[in-house]
Amino acid sequence: MKKKLSYLLATSALAAGILAGCSPKGDSGASSDEIKFGINLELSGQVASYGQSLESGIDLAIEEINADGGIDGKKIVPVKVDNKSDLTEATNGALKLIEQDKVSAIIGAATSGDTVAQVQIANDKQTVLLTPSGTAPNVTVNDDGSVNEYAFRTSFIDPFQGNVAANFATEKLNIKNAAIFADSASDYAKGLAAAFKETFEANGGKIVSEEAYVAKDTDFSSTLTRIKSKNPEFVFIPGYYEEVGLIIKQAREMGITVPFMGADGWDSPKLIELAGAENLNNTYITNHYSSEDPDENIQKFVKAFNDKYSKSPDAFNALGYDSVYLLKDAIERAGSTDSEKVKDALAETKDLSLITGVVSIDENHNPIKSATVLEYKDGKQVFNSKVNP
Repeated sequence: MKKKLSYLLATSALAAGILAGCSPKGDSGASSDEIKFGINLELSGQVASYGQSLESGIDLAIEEINADGGIDGKKIVPVKVDNKSDLTEATNGALKLIEQDKVSAIIGAATSGDTVAQVQIANDKQTVLLTPSGTAPNVTVNDDGSVNEYAFRTSFIDPFQGNVAANFATEKLNIKNAAIFADSASDYAKGLAAAFKETFEANGGKIVSEEAYVAKDTDFSSTLTRIKSKNPEFVFIPGYYEEVGLIIKQAREMGITVPFMGADGWDSPKLIELAGAENLNNTYITNHYSSEDPDENIQKFVKAFNDKYSKSPDAFNALGYDSVYLLKDAIERAGSTDSEKVKDALAETKDLSLITGVVSIDENHNPIKSATVLEYKDGKQVFNSKVNP
């Protein structure tokens, strides 16, 4: 999910130099009773909240699986690197995990940019790379339409979220005109904005204002004044919690009372701190799951997570958890940790029941599953509805 940035061309040369001495495919370097999973996450830096949440879900899943006998009797051993919310660190982390630690697969990163920074390495080295929350389409599919053979994701993609948000606005809230306020430097925001606009207009809606901001901006008053002058009934803000929280706070202080909506990039406890609980009333997000969903398996997960961490799990916790179980299922069906066999098994995943939905992997290595719409009420996320693909 998040911080969608372009892949650095320099990483190709870096990877080529280090990969010259690759070990044979399928040699994980683990002992016969262990399976090493590389964990490459943003545990510090700008979007550490995402990486830390994923880590908690991953840790719980590994603990459960190991307590239940592991994978085909083998214990999962997580090998973690902190990519510090940085593209170069993400690349270096992938190289370390593959070359030095000899992992069987890598889970991570949280953001699309930090995941794309590892994709070429994963393909070259033939090591499965599974991002829990990288939602940009180019994680798995290149601009020329070719599929990255070893890259997969647990989350749905940005266009799906944008479509869900537009349908929710027009069908559930009866919105006729809307404004879009997006991060101009983020592939994540631009992808969501484009999908929202296309679907919203196809539904008969009108976009009355399109404005942009840049990551790390803190004063949005002049842009919000322009948006307010267009009298939108609804504002779509595809972005990350750091800026979104300030935007909503400043908008409410200016008297903009219309509904706001975003996507999974909003999903952080920091959003409430930045925006203020009351200011978040009448706002919505598309997300991967809700801890309030009455589904029996979801409530079992919520209890297990709460027992371990003394708090309710958010969507990133659930995506981290699901990523481990998605890999477990593929390895068991493959009957091997050989990367090619695991990759093929992942691609053939069908109707696997996970916390964030019943998952089938499509031809582009994306999961086909439901999305959830959440509403903020007095600082708490409340389950609103579930949208099937």
